[in-house]
Formats: sequence, C-alpha cells, structure tokens
Amino acid sequence: MAGRHPIARGIAILCIVIVVFFAMVFAMTVGTDGDLGSALALGGKVGVVEVRGVISESDDVVEALKEFERAPAVKAVVLRVESPGGGVAPSQEIYDAVRRLRASKPVIASFGGVAASGGYYVASACDAIVANPGSITGSIGVVMQLGNLEGLLDKLGVDAEIVKSGRYKDMGSPVRALAPEERRLFQEMIDSVHTQFIDAVARGRGMDLERVRALADGRIYSGEQAHAAGLVDALGGLEEAVAMAAERGGITGEPRVSHARAAGVPWWFHLLFDFAPAGLGYGPPAMGLQLLYGGPFLR
Repeated sequence: MAGRHPIARGIAILCIVIVVFFAMVFAMTVGTDGDLGSALALGGKVGVVEVRGVISESDDVVEALKEFERAPAVKAVVLRVESPGGGVAPSQEIYDAVRRLRASKPVIASFGGVAASGGYYVASACDAIVANPGSITGSIGVVMQLGNLEGLLDKLGVDAEIVKSGRYKDMGSPVRALAPEERRLFQEMIDSVHTQFIDAVARGRGMDLERVRALADGRIYSGEQAHAAGLVDALGGLEEAVAMAAERGGITGEPRVSHARAAGVPWWFHLLFDFAPAGLGYGPPAMGLQLLYGGPFLR
C-alpha cells in the first residue's frame, strides 16, 4: 500500500495542474469566443456585435457588449447594424450599453443594407459611424399605428361593449375612432419620445441640437446623403469599420475579429470542444449573434 502513495500523489498533482490550466485558459478567453489563439494575440482583437432585425429586445446585445468590455484581448468593438428599427425602450437600452462601453473602448458602428430609426438610434451612441453609400438610414422619428374597425363592425352588425375603470383606459381601441383629446394625448407621448430620440442623437454624435432637429423629420437617407448631412462619419463596409476600430484601439497589423456568439451557447462550451479531437464536435459552427424578434412596436 505504501508503494502506491507516490503514484496517488502524482495523479492528484496532475489533476490539480489540469484544473488550474483550464481555469487560467477560461479566464484568458472570456469574451474571445473561447479562442485561445485570440486570447494570446499580441496585437489585440476587434469584437463584432450584431444588431439584426426588428429591435424588440436588448438582452443579448447588451450582454455581448458587456462581455467585450470585460475581455482584455478585445481593444475595440464594431456594432454591425442591419435593422429597420423597433421598440423605443430596447433601442434606448442598447444605446446606453454602447455609451458605457465607449467610455473604456472605441466603438464603431457599421451599417449594412438598412440601419434606420431604432437602428440609427443605437448607432448614434458609437464613436463613429461607417455606412455603405447605398445603406438606408435616418428615419429619425417615431410612429404609432392604430387600427379603426368601427366601420367594418357596423357593416357586420356587430356592437362593441366596453367596460372600463378610467376615462382613457380604452384609448386606442380598434372598435371606435379616437376622440380629439385622446389624439392629443397620443401626440404628446409621441412628441416626447421623438424629443428623446433627437437628444440622444445630438449627445451621441456631438451635434448641435437644432441641426439634428432639422434632420429628424422622419425622412430616410442613403449612406452617401447621411454622410453629407453629418449623420455618418465615413463611407465603407464592415472591413473599413473594423480597420477604423483597430486603429482607434491601438491595434497594429491585421486585426483579429471576434464575433459575439449566439445566445444560449456559453463561451466555455466552445473552448472545451475546441480542444477535443476532430469528430467530437457539438454541431454547426457559430454564426455570430442571432436574435429572434416579434413584431415591431414604435419605430
């Protein structure tokens, strides 16, 4: 029995070394897609977070921004926007998260085919915006659409009975037209949100408030027009945005790019299986941050 003690001790030491090694690697690769080579990259990395589709929630994007903020290997971040807009509150939450990240690392927005309304809202928080000449952007405004089925119900002989506890509780009901006072209340709400939008763009872009107000009548612009109007800083695609982010982040040479992972797949899971032999993979390669949305709200 005594002769086995050195072997047991050796096995225990080996296990401890392995555990410590993986703990160190995990710590080094937080926010790097579980890529050890990226974590060891001397020149630093550029993180890419996608805002894709109608913006109806913010959790995944905000969490990805936080991960890149915590990752020492990531020196700058590109916010890739491909969105026609969406909800006011989630757009504001992403905007605030970008502003927080911007305080510690450069953040560059890159516009795809469409980056309008809420898509432009979140991008305006970045240090700079790069758009393709043909990108559709702008639409700095707010819209709320209500249906009125009263005429149809009359033709069908259907009467609507409404029981409510407050004068305005059924305001916007589809079974009747808006009263003038109700329309005024809705307009005041929309104007309030529009003012918030204008203030956010002026603050994020460092533009004169009245200049933004003149551009914020809801119209859309091409990337080229937005550049001429001061809503965009440079013309180009994702590659140019990554190069700008790398330069501002002090990265020398060709920058390595790290895309935020799809929600629900933890970074350590990728790392663990990246060490596994070929054939033990867990599924298809990651496709970047993929978000699922419901329908549009205010946009």
